Amino acid sequence: MKILKKCTLPLTGVEVVDHIVTELAFIDVTPAGLVLRELAPEATLEQVQSLTEPKLLLPPGGPKVLEG
Repeated sequence: MKILKKCTLPLTGVEVVDHIVTELAFIDVTPAGLVLRELAPEATLEQVQSLTEPKLLLPPGGPKVLEG
């Protein structure tokens, strides 16, 4: 997983993504930025942020940890 600020491939749609789902996290795409909603049990905030170029925003109370 690697989330970049800007796509380097041809786009098939612009501003049509609401969520990003990976093996490590569930992220909402909002006008304010990327909001980390949920983490996989084995993932850490630091790990997900290291793979995400934009700064992740956190919801009040932090991201939920999914039950494994």
